[in-house]
Amino acid sequence: MARLDGKTAIITGGGNGIGRASALAFAREGASIAVSDFNVDAAGKVAAEIEKAGGSAIAVQGDVSDETQVGAMVADTVREFGKVDVLFNCAGGGSTKDGPVTELDLDEFWRTIRVDLFGTLLCCRTVIPQMVKSGGGSIINISSLRAVIGTYGADAYTASKGGVLALTRTMAMQWAEHGIRANVMAPGVVLTERVSAFIKEDNPIYQKSLLGPCEPDDVANLALYLASDESRKVTGAVLRIDGGASIY
Repeated sequence: MARLDGKTAIITGGGNGIGRASALAFAREGASIAVSDFNVDAAGKVAAEIEKAGGSAIAVQGDVSDETQVGAMVADTVREFGKVDVLFNCAGGGSTKDGPVTELDLDEFWRTIRVDLFGTLLCCRTVIPQMVKSGGGSIINISSLRAVIGTYGADAYTASKGGVLALTRTMAMQWAEHGIRANVMAPGVVLTERVSAFIKEDNPIYQKSLLGPCEPDDVANLALYLASDESRKVTGAVLRIDGGASIY
């Protein structure tokens, strides 16, 4: 029996990077997948890849900062698969407009908060009632190593991901009685296509990451554990996955 047989998962940001790797990994383990992405064409390609491999998936438009789109994302998933067992809030990210509080672009600050923090909250707010109806579920959020240790130069992103971390813990307390678990992963550098374009092998991050920077599949494997019943007694946890960078 596959690890996620009979489960339905929504994965935001599922069109590329960690989201794509997770959608494919969850599908291989038997889950039906709603691949959500701001770029619905990218989501469609991942859903088609899952279907071609014999899995079950739909693609949905997913601007996580838009209440209407999030509502439609959840409604489409329930209409297609009948329930939501797993929500993986993977959409988000920073930009080069970020920086120290004295220098960062304030429009970028609010964009980051709206996507990374408000988007996570909005998806949880919309999915939790469905999980309550079906007797429980697993919420997996992505924070960042920046929210756990002090780092330089990305204060909007750090603030938003710190909020995700705190939000996850309080949700874990409030919804445990309904069988809903909420956990947060705090990755270090992950070599997605976008990140790999500007981090070369002579970058100091390779020395700081004792086991080397993570690949998207590494994070997907941890998410898979949190989605499965193997982690049925794990909630409110902050799980670092950083190749050892935080102990360097």
